[in-house]
Amino acid sequence: MDREKITLTGAPETMLATLYGRALDSRRPNSVLHDAAAVQAVSRIDYDFRKTRMTGTSAVGVAIRAKVLDDWTREFLAAYPAAVVLHLACGLDTRVQRIAPAATVRWVDLDYPDVVALREKLVSPPSGDYHLVGASVTSDSWLSDVPNDRPTVAVFEGLSMYLHKEDGKRLIERITNRFPTGQLLFDVYGTTGIKLQKLVPAVRNAGATLHWGLDDPAEVEGWHPGLKCLDALRSVDMPGLENLPLSGRLGLKVIAKIPGLRDAGRILRYRF
Repeated sequence: MDREKITLTGAPETMLATLYGRALDSRRPNSVLHDAAAVQAVSRIDYDFRKTRMTGTSAVGVAIRAKVLDDWTREFLAAYPAAVVLHLACGLDTRVQRIAPAATVRWVDLDYPDVVALREKLVSPPSGDYHLVGASVTSDSWLSDVPNDRPTVAVFEGLSMYLHKEDGKRLIERITNRFPTGQLLFDVYGTTGIKLQKLVPAVRNAGATLHWGLDDPAEVEGWHPGLKCLDALRSVDMPGLENLPLSGRLGLKVIAKIPGLRDAGRILRYRF
């Protein structure tokens, strides 16, 4: 089988670290995600994954974050079986395969055109009402092509911190203004996390830059009438942390006691 040579740099390259993290987690006896599709994708990529500096602790952390967002998406689809899912900056994430939505769900995976071209080679599309779109999340055109006749959940993992604040705010405003009701599910860095970005190997080695740090989740509520924060889980408080290796659990206990560091990362859920 031919392996795909990677030419991505910057923020798009960092998706390989999270892909590799999910693959490493899936090989563990007590895997969080059981993401077999991630293992298959990694096996078909010609890339030195040692560059990601992904460890057992960081791999499980990636899987835990993904599972929280998966579970929240499942909850939304259980309440709205014919909803729209906007999976933004999807990269090589196999979320749609993990969730396996019903045929009544309209699912949109979106990323840059070159990322979409790679995804088409490595990740088999699901059946049903599925759409893979090549565009920047900050462009206007793609969203107007999505019918606005259903409740909509937007999931964007590993995206917000690469946006400038004004672009993140505009993205949220565009989504909440277009659809009648829904949820936003995404992760953020705090300003301390942004300041410490060079300590993140995947960011440093890809030559990427993080921009937007959010310290107060309530700030986003002012960006659309009726926008309400339902959950703001700090990285040190997420469910499933017992799956971390002992060294990782001990490290988080230390971080949880340090102001700034304990708020360096969150996963957020908003209703609109």
